[in-house]
Amino acid sequence: MSKNVIAIFDAGKTNKKLFLFDEQYNIVHEESTVFEEVKDEDRFPCEDVHALTDWIREKFQQSATSNKYDLRAVNFSAYGASFVHVDDKGQPVTPLYNYLKPYPEQLKQQFYNTYGGESLLARQTASPVLGSLNSGMQLYRLKHEQPDVFSRIKSSLHLPQYLSYIITSNPASDITSIGCHTQLWHFQKNQYHQWVFAEQLHNKLPKIYNADKFTLSNNPNTILTGIGLHDSSAALIPYLKLFNEPFILLSTGTWCISLNPFNTSMLSDYELHNDCLCYLSYEGKPVKASRLFAGYEHEQQVQRLAKHFNKVLHHYKAIAYDNALLKKLDKKNIAKTTGNNTAMVQQSAFENRSLDNFETYEEAYHQLMLDIIVQQVFSTKLVLNNTPVKKIFVDGGFGKNDVYMRLLAAAFPGIKVCAASIPQASALGAALALHDHLSKKEIPQGLIHLKYYDCITN
Repeated sequence: MSKNVIAIFDAGKTNKKLFLFDEQYNIVHEESTVFEEVKDEDRFPCEDVHALTDWIREKFQQSATSNKYDLRAVNFSAYGASFVHVDDKGQPVTPLYNYLKPYPEQLKQQFYNTYGGESLLARQTASPVLGSLNSGMQLYRLKHEQPDVFSRIKSSLHLPQYLSYIITSNPASDITSIGCHTQLWHFQKNQYHQWVFAEQLHNKLPKIYNADKFTLSNNPNTILTGIGLHDSSAALIPYLKLFNEPFILLSTGTWCISLNPFNTSMLSDYELHNDCLCYLSYEGKPVKASRLFAGYEHEQQVQRLAKHFNKVLHHYKAIAYDNALLKKLDKKNIAKTTGNNTAMVQQSAFENRSLDNFETYEEAYHQLMLDIIVQQVFSTKLVLNNTPVKKIFVDGGFGKNDVYMRLLAAAFPGIKVCAASIPQASALGAALALHDHLSKKEIPQGLIHLKYYDCITN
């Protein structure tokens, strides 16, 4: 007898993955591929949208016709800040432009001079000024630099919605993609910003649907198909579904992003200057977030430590929290922020420390983590303050780091801090978005594995 499954296509910047989840949300099949980048008309590297399209179609057809599995639904999660523009025949009319592509300074100045300036627009759209990372600016650029191409566009689809469109041919817009630092959405008015209407870009943007909306695939036509979600918002869904008490999700990787779904205050200039922004959850609610480049810095500094102390690169993974070392380092108040706060999100103090001042790798590593935690506390407090948060969930690499977790817990003594482990959180979130359409059963409680660090002795 075949097993009922949900298929999730998860398109990262590098890896493109397919997961099959069973009815208890266990992964029963997964596969991954990587596509070579191509070049756009300016010779800038970008995603091969045609290879991606063919792969989605092929893998969907294989899953839908499998004898081993009974495919009941399919959904999509993908990185943000990327549009696929299709014509009236459903074909892409431009490359899938890279959000790292430099934005023309003159066009940027023209835009902000016309529509009220950087500070005002950033506050209203909850989007720091990020050039091509503001996907609305990509559409503005296309209109002004390539008007002939722009005129051929019938629908501009954010990448998660394009992946759904491949299967259904039904164009849609989704609030999690629109609310992802696009500069398209006026967060206070809860609608597209006035500049979108002034430029008549709204004519290219399909109707907005809720993230749990579904349609039916073209072939076979009985498979429930979601409209796709932005991956950061999708990763929040398991927590929002399973926890009622206010929390912050601290997602750690190259970037450490503190996401607070329970902070609805408007972004201030100060917060925007310190790399805060807002997402929209799958329920259409603002999620205030702060970003820190701490994972990248940790990666750079452990290379420096390994070389100086003649250790293997991953020696830090064997280091446990050592309170005696902390006393030796005489760091009495690890939550204290010092120096220029506006620089806090850029680099920790460790970069300028001489490694000759430390007797051992372990001592130096504890100082590195102390310095990173000073930054992390500053960053997380930007979205924590004046909210009823009771827990901080840490997922990703630092959630497995004993020193980081114990220091973080000591820095927030009134809050329960715990490492949270979810296999493939974005893909799982995209699957859970369709749960109410597929099952009358409760969502299994064991999907998130927690390890608490709330009781720390000094």
